[in-house]
Amino acid sequence: MKINKTQLLGVSITLMMAACSLDYDPIDTYSEKTEGAAAQGAAADTAAELVIFKDKAAADNQRLALYQRMKDAQETWYLDLLLLAEVHADNAYAGATDNQTTPFEVNSIEGSNINLDRDWNNSNGYMNSIAIANKLIAGIDHVPDAALTEAMRKQYKAEALIFRAMMYFDMVRIWGSVPLITGMATTITSVNIDEAYDTYFPPQTDELSVYKQIEADLLAALPDAPNVDNGDKSLLSKALANTLLAKVYAEKPLRNYSKVKEYCDAVTGFTLVNDFGDLFGVVLANSAVAPGADNMAVDAKNRNTPETILEIPFASGSKNWVSWMFGRAMDDWAFYFSFVKWILPSRDLMSAFDAEGDTERKNETIVYDSWEISGYGYPKTHYPFMYKCRSQFNSIIKYRYADVLLLKAEALILGDGDFAGAAAIINQLRTRAGIADISVPASQSDAVNVLLKERRLELAFEGHRWFDLCRLDKVEEVLNSLPTRDPARPALAIPYSANSYKLPIPQNVIDQNPNLEQNPGY
Repeated sequence: MKINKTQLLGVSITLMMAACSLDYDPIDTYSEKTEGAAAQGAAADTAAELVIFKDKAAADNQRLALYQRMKDAQETWYLDLLLLAEVHADNAYAGATDNQTTPFEVNSIEGSNINLDRDWNNSNGYMNSIAIANKLIAGIDHVPDAALTEAMRKQYKAEALIFRAMMYFDMVRIWGSVPLITGMATTITSVNIDEAYDTYFPPQTDELSVYKQIEADLLAALPDAPNVDNGDKSLLSKALANTLLAKVYAEKPLRNYSKVKEYCDAVTGFTLVNDFGDLFGVVLANSAVAPGADNMAVDAKNRNTPETILEIPFASGSKNWVSWMFGRAMDDWAFYFSFVKWILPSRDLMSAFDAEGDTERKNETIVYDSWEISGYGYPKTHYPFMYKCRSQFNSIIKYRYADVLLLKAEALILGDGDFAGAAAIINQLRTRAGIADISVPASQSDAVNVLLKERRLELAFEGHRWFDLCRLDKVEEVLNSLPTRDPARPALAIPYSANSYKLPIPQNVIDQNPNLEQNPGY
C-alpha cells in the first residue's frame, strides 16, 4: 500500500499522541526519548543542532554497531552478493532449485524475489546499514562530552563515511538509481510535511549522482581515516578508502583510469602472500588422518594476512554461519551437509582453470566430496563445492590486494594502452599460482580478455565476476553463449541485454514508496 502525505501526517500525529505522557521529562536531561531532539543549553551551538549521543560512551557504541554490522549483515553483502556475482554470471550454478535462487541462474529475476527484498530493506539490509552510518555522521560533531576528542570525532566520522560509501557502492552497482539518503529522518508536522515526506519516502537519485556522493564521502574520509592495523584488517582504513576510490573510478559513470592508477598506487604496505592457500585455509585437529569427524578444523590458517585490505574475522564464539551454505563445514563435518548448497562450481569455471593448468588456485577454490544430493549431472561420489569459505572460523575477505593489482592492469590496458605493463602485473599472480607467464597481448581486445580471465581465476567466489562483466560490457557476449559452452547450465529464460546490467528494485519497496520506479526491463 502506498502512503500519501495526508496519511503520513495522520500516522505521525497518532504516534506522537500515543507517546505522550503526563510524567515530566525535561528535554535538557538526556534520555532515549530526547535522542535526536533539538539540544537545549550550552551543549549546542544553535537550537538546530542535534544531540544524538549523550556522551562518548554512546558515540562509541554507535561506532561499534557499525563494525558489528559487517558481521551481522553477511547474509546481505556476502551470501546474497555471491549469488548475484557468481551464479548470475558463469562461475557457479545456483544449487538450490527454488524460485528465489534459480532466477539468478537463468536470468529471470523479478521484483518479487525475496533475496533482493531482504538485501534492500530488512534489518541487516543495505538501507538499514546506511542508516547506522548516517546517525554517526550526523551526531558525532555534537556530542557534549570533552572525553571524545577532536581526533576521535574525525576518525569516527571518517569510518562512517567509508562504510556508507561501501554500502552505496554495492547498491548502485546492483540497482543503479537508488534513494540517496545522507541524513536522518525528522519528526513530521504540518509545517514540514513536504520536506519530511521525502526523508521517509525518498525518490531515486540518478546513478551518476550516487557515484559522486560515494566519491565525496571517500575523499572526505581519507584525511582522518585510521591507518591500516596489520593485526586487525576489519578496520575501515585509509587503504580501504583508496581501494574503493580506485574501484569507483573504474566504473562507467565516473570512469577515469588516471585516477584508478593513482588510487591503486596509494594502496601501499600490502603484498601478495606466497601461498594462495594461506588466504582461505584452516588448521586441522589431526592432519595425519583422512578428513572426517576426528579431523575437524580448529581454526583459520591465517587471519589479517599482508594481502587482505578488508577482512571480517570470525573466531570461536563468533561464528561465520554462512560457511555451511557452500559445502561441508570443516569444523563440524556432518553439520547440515544433507542441505542443498548454494554457489556450486560450474563446469565452465573448471574448464577455465584446467585450460591454464591452474591446479593451485583451483584446489583452493573448489573441493570435491561425496554427496547424496544429485544435480547438474555431477557424480555423487565426486561432487564439487565452493571452497573459499570452508569453516565457521574463516574470515570473509571483502577486498584484497590482488584485486587492486588487477584493477591497475585494467587501467594500464584501457587508459594507457600499456599492454606490457598490464602483462607484468598479471604475471605476478600467475607466478604465485605456479603457471606460465602470458605474452604481451597484441591488441586491446586481447588484453581485456586476458585480464578478465585472470580476474576470474584469481577472484572466483569472492563476489567480483558479474560486476567485472558489467563494467567491461561483456555480459551479453559471455553469458548468452554460456548454455552452449556448459551443457549442465539450464537454458536462459530471457537472453541477457542492456536491461540486464541492473537488477529489479524489490516490488515490496516500490509498493511502499510512491517515489520509486522500477528499472527498465522488469
